[in-house]
Amino acid sequence: MELDSRPFGRMSAHVTVTGQGPPLLLVHGLMTTSYSWRYMLEPLGRHFTLYVPDLPGAGRSDGPLGARYSVQNLGTWLGELQQALGIVGCAVVGNSLGGAICAAALAQRPASMERLLILHAPGFAEARLWLLQAALALPGSQSLLGWLIRRAPLRWAHRNVHYWDESLKSLEEAEEYGRPLAAPGGAEAFWHHLKEAVNPRSFQRLQADLRALTDHPPIRLLYARRDPMVPPRLGPRWKQSLPAADLLWIEEGSHFAHVDAPDAFLAATLPFLGVRG
Repeated sequence: MELDSRPFGRMSAHVTVTGQGPPLLLVHGLMTTSYSWRYMLEPLGRHFTLYVPDLPGAGRSDGPLGARYSVQNLGTWLGELQQALGIVGCAVVGNSLGGAICAAALAQRPASMERLLILHAPGFAEARLWLLQAALALPGSQSLLGWLIRRAPLRWAHRNVHYWDESLKSLEEAEEYGRPLAAPGGAEAFWHHLKEAVNPRSFQRLQADLRALTDHPPIRLLYARRDPMVPPRLGPRWKQSLPAADLLWIEEGSHFAHVDAPDAFLAATLPFLGVRG
């Protein structure tokens, strides 16, 4: 679909729509695409009409160059997408950076979501993110990252996505995540995601905005006990920012629990979304 976005301009946004029932928006994370929700399309689609976008600069959506990919701008984009699709006020699930983007959209427009489930999101100004920003500020960092990705995009995707059970990785997955990164502008958009969305200052602003919320819809925080990508300790920190939210743990799963712990993910998600039995 064509979308007129305030932060990203006129762009093509790819959205998978499937299932039946009330709308449910699923938002993927950094370096992945809507493909990450592949195992959820059938079980969630029994109860909901699923709207599964590729974020700007990811998958089959455009990655406008010259735009700022801050978590706030991506949150604005998500609200614009809801408006264009006619699903403002729907339930939302966001994974990883997608969870932080959903939280930013909620902070901007609390009425835009009926309820929100955040699955293993980053969102705090940790030391490793300051170090990342220092590295990205070095001359030539964008060119170097682009070269590293384009020389072996499937290997890059394969090495940087981690599961509880690493045998779940596949060539198909590596192609889905690696191909957009290797496409013209793909590595540049990814660099901007790292520089602007995964930015400690942007996260500091996000947490301040969330703490300022006087009212918000039901929120569930879902974290795995072990995750090499986003530290599990962030779950309790999100709970501090959103005291009314509930925090649940997955014992055997990862950052991508909807991929490597689908039963546990559904057990925590379906009741929260109002599905009984």
